[in-house]
Amino acid sequence: MSFIIAIAVFIISYIFIISERVNQALVALSGGVLLLLTGVYEWNDAFTHYIDWNTIALLFSMMVLVSITKKTGLFEYIAITFAQKVNGAPVPLLIGSAILTAIGSALLDNVTTVLLFVPIILTLTKLLQLPAFPYLLTIIFSSNIGGTATLIGDPPNIMIGQAVEHLTFLSFLTNLGPLVVIIFSVMLIIVVWLFRGKLTHNDQFSEQLMKMDGAIYLKKTPMLYQSVTVLSMTIVGFLLHPIVHIELTTVAVSGAILLLLLTEKEVSSEKIFQEVEWVTLFFFIGLFMLVGGLQEVGAIDELARGIMWLTEGDLPYTAILMLWTSGMFSQIINNIPFVAAMIPVINEFQSYGMVNLDPLWWSLAIGACLGGNGTLIGASANVVVAGLAEAEDQRIPFIRFLIYGIPMVFLSLVIATLYVYIRYLLPFQQTF
Repeated sequence: MSFIIAIAVFIISYIFIISERVNQALVALSGGVLLLLTGVYEWNDAFTHYIDWNTIALLFSMMVLVSITKKTGLFEYIAITFAQKVNGAPVPLLIGSAILTAIGSALLDNVTTVLLFVPIILTLTKLLQLPAFPYLLTIIFSSNIGGTATLIGDPPNIMIGQAVEHLTFLSFLTNLGPLVVIIFSVMLIIVVWLFRGKLTHNDQFSEQLMKMDGAIYLKKTPMLYQSVTVLSMTIVGFLLHPIVHIELTTVAVSGAILLLLLTEKEVSSEKIFQEVEWVTLFFFIGLFMLVGGLQEVGAIDELARGIMWLTEGDLPYTAILMLWTSGMFSQIINNIPFVAAMIPVINEFQSYGMVNLDPLWWSLAIGACLGGNGTLIGASANVVVAGLAEAEDQRIPFIRFLIYGIPMVFLSLVIATLYVYIRYLLPFQQTF
């Protein structure tokens, strides 16, 4: 009976999450509480075994760091200064927006990056009388592609990094970075070619942009230098993890606490805590509880057996299947719950004789992150951009995005398949 209840609660919760008619965090938490009430597992099991508090703490810490840094006006200053460097030229502005978004998504995280950058782009496109859709589409693509490169860039990567101890910040960067550069370059060429006719230069509007003073956004107080220093130290700490062996969560929490202490006189901790995206954090907690129910009743084990039966334990076949399955599913449902469900599945493969699981982890990360570009609900960053755009009367039509998103995902997965096969699977086959 518990098996049926866990499956039913999971599926119903998924349907409500996809529909977005009810707050997603509320849906996930309601599903988790329902599992507790029906006796699928006890609260102690959910709290100690199924909720990944390392991931929650890491996300919380990054939100604090970015929230404080945001108050210095640094991000607005960078965006306006860059726009002026290219004289408001539409195509260079599009390319620059993509590059800044990709880099920001890799070093901060893609949700935070779009929250900071989209309002600036909407302001610039309005000032220059440019269509917002090409820029918003490019920002979404760039955020998901750029976020693929690092452990903290996209929530699915954070979850995988916390689940697999030896996959460090540097591991993600060295393994996924080259692929990201390739796919990002291809994406940028295609987007520029598709919208080249709509991105026309207007000297009059460019002059207005050049008169803007980006420095007025920059608050040159001690908090500016403290924020940049601590944020840089935190990222360096991530990179040095294999050497110093300090947990990523510990590094992030230490950075957040240090910056809160340093900036307490300029901005109160209470105000920063109010700006933390608590809905996102509770959404994660609810998802962990939902997936925990599947683990408790053995549904994850059955899924692992099914995949092993289908692939007959062949690593190359399993890796490619994982890549495309995660890429396809992440277009239909948000990639966060999908990855939460697949992590225990891959861990289960070890009990069936698979020793080298790294190609599977990379395939899951690549597919989930890149698959998020397929639809407006495919990734959290997409939902955020759509919401910000609609608030400024620049609504992104679901179908219009779909027309560009699905081909981009398909092309990305084809490139990723070649990359995974050449880098991981071909060497594996040559050893046998």
